[in-house]
Amino acid sequence: MFPTNSTNSIFSTFLLTGIPGLEAVHVWISIPFCAMFLMTGVGNVTIMTLIWKEHALHVPMYLFLAMLAVSDLGLSLFTFPTMLRIFWLDARELTFPVCSTQMFFIHTFQISESAIMLAMAFDRYVAISRPLNYSSILTNSVIARIGLAIFVRTLTVQVPLPILLRGLCFCHSNVLSHSYCLHPDILKLSCSSTKINSTVGLFVVLSTMGLDFLLILFSYVLILKTVLSIASHGGRLKALNTCISHLSAVILFFTPMIGLSILHRFGPKLPAHVYVTMANMHFLIPPVMNPIVYVVKTKQIRDKILKLVIKKGPGESQVTFIT
Repeated sequence: MFPTNSTNSIFSTFLLTGIPGLEAVHVWISIPFCAMFLMTGVGNVTIMTLIWKEHALHVPMYLFLAMLAVSDLGLSLFTFPTMLRIFWLDARELTFPVCSTQMFFIHTFQISESAIMLAMAFDRYVAISRPLNYSSILTNSVIARIGLAIFVRTLTVQVPLPILLRGLCFCHSNVLSHSYCLHPDILKLSCSSTKINSTVGLFVVLSTMGLDFLLILFSYVLILKTVLSIASHGGRLKALNTCISHLSAVILFFTPMIGLSILHRFGPKLPAHVYVTMANMHFLIPPVMNPIVYVVKTKQIRDKILKLVIKKGPGESQVTFIT
């Protein structure tokens, strides 16, 4: 912190916030968060390892799922540790370079997850509307190009944000509203003009997650139109059932984000812990729940995991799993 006059200071560090009003029980609160972190790591690493090792799972749906697991794992690695550090050690201080780096990776994995969900929506549309051409449309080279496009788009829109932050001064306060560094949260503390930063940040959100969400909705309109054209009731249910896991992931990811945006702009003034909780739901819940949802709803993955856990006896020739 470098003093400038008697009333203002330019801060070079930021202070993170735990859960407002519950500081006295941070140690107890850390227990479920620690369990969630472990579940996230085990679940997503298991899915990535399984898809990598099992050649039968080298199909578009599971390759996109592996990308989602990488994104979920990355997001959790840049959010959970600082939260647990606050809960256990009351270590709230981060330097500006560390904070901007954390912000960059959080938003990078956030935007890449949104794009992967759009790719998975396209995968479901092709599988339901063009089942006979599915393997010829979504070839390995096409999936690789989609993955590369996601990577390039994410870096293109994210790299300018931390660079623009370097031109800002932070005075009056250095206390952030969350347990991790987020771009809008950092901008609120600046005593410099943030017009360019805010405009670029809004453009990034609307051109990535906003556009992705609209295209996902459009994909499901087309999917629903195709499903309704199927003659048999059983066929319609079977087609819709293949989308449940993806729909669950979309709801888990986008609902807290949309709800938080509406509350910030149009809702009544609520206690700080409400906004913190909704932000935590957006960043922390999907990485925990996505592996659970896909394991529960996807028979192929469930069976592969069970075969890894349950070893066959010496006289058994095969194991049958009932779903």
